[in-house]
Amino acid sequence: MPIEVGIWKIDNEVKKLSYSPIESEKKLEDILEKDLSILSDDLLLIGRQIQTDYGKFIDMFALDQEGNISIIELKKNRTPREVVAQALDYASWVQNLSYERILKLFEDKQGIPLEEAFVDKFGTDLPEKLNESHQIIIVSSQLDAETERIINYLSDNFGVPINAVFFRYFKEGNQEFITRSWLIDPNVVEEKSSNTRNESKTEKWNKQDFVVNFDDGQYRSWEDATKYGFISAGNGKWYSRTLKQLFVGARIFCMIPKHGYVGIGKVVEEAKPMRDVEIEINEERKKLIDLPLNAPNMKHDLENDELCEHVVRVEWVETVPKEKAYWTKGLKANQNSAYKLRSQYTIEKVLKFFGLEES
Repeated sequence: MPIEVGIWKIDNEVKKLSYSPIESEKKLEDILEKDLSILSDDLLLIGRQIQTDYGKFIDMFALDQEGNISIIELKKNRTPREVVAQALDYASWVQNLSYERILKLFEDKQGIPLEEAFVDKFGTDLPEKLNESHQIIIVSSQLDAETERIINYLSDNFGVPINAVFFRYFKEGNQEFITRSWLIDPNVVEEKSSNTRNESKTEKWNKQDFVVNFDDGQYRSWEDATKYGFISAGNGKWYSRTLKQLFVGARIFCMIPKHGYVGIGKVVEEAKPMRDVEIEINEERKKLIDLPLNAPNMKHDLENDELCEHVVRVEWVETVPKEKAYWTKGLKANQNSAYKLRSQYTIEKVLKFFGLEES
């Protein structure tokens, strides 16, 4: 079952806002087109009403940072069987789309090259391979029991990368609000999607390991990070947003760009703006902003959630100074502040360097 969401307004009194279904699926589609981050920060809209070779139209079509496709289908007034069957039919068409076809679809809909839009959205070049996997997202203003049963059955028994998301609409005076609830944890669906890939092209993720790029310098210091137990990123949403992937218990392999791997640790607290982070020192909790720091500009833009430093607290297992960082040919590297580590070669090499064994 998806988690039920309620909203309460707190003023002189506590008042629960009443909800209703969004008045039209088109309004919901318009909202998603305006800001697809409502579904995920990691999606770039290719377009609406994408025509397949079978004469049907996909409601919305998107690409993630790894070059994988999301088929976004609004339930509208169709029966559960109709909408799921239609989405599966679309997926059978999508799986064979070529790199060149995806480029053309994007430019036809958006009027600019995908390569340019991808850099603008993600700050990195378009991957060399596109559409190695795909997933299906059913969007609804309400989620009925029959749709839920069908999607759970396909996901649990056959590993189909399919999910559903439904929205609640709230209104208070002239203000409008929507909330979002997923039927299945999106990370679970993403992993099912990864497992449909050609295994000769892409390694599976082990669901625990990440690489974190730590840019040691004026905005953050590796000495501070090892002393107080954290990693961080900032100076823009693109740099800090990937830290949100890091969940409590995740293992991180920390690397300083142009130097190499400098530490392995376990996440103990998810990403927060620096001003909200507390560090325990001698059994006393102190705000990180009040502690002496080597990085001269780490406290930049403290009240600006988009620009400020975002901090993830870490329990370090092993670290080395920057001057002793480990690097060898073939290790995984990427421009993102944090990303899933799929390379078993990198895991084994870095663990061996730090004198650790795979748990």
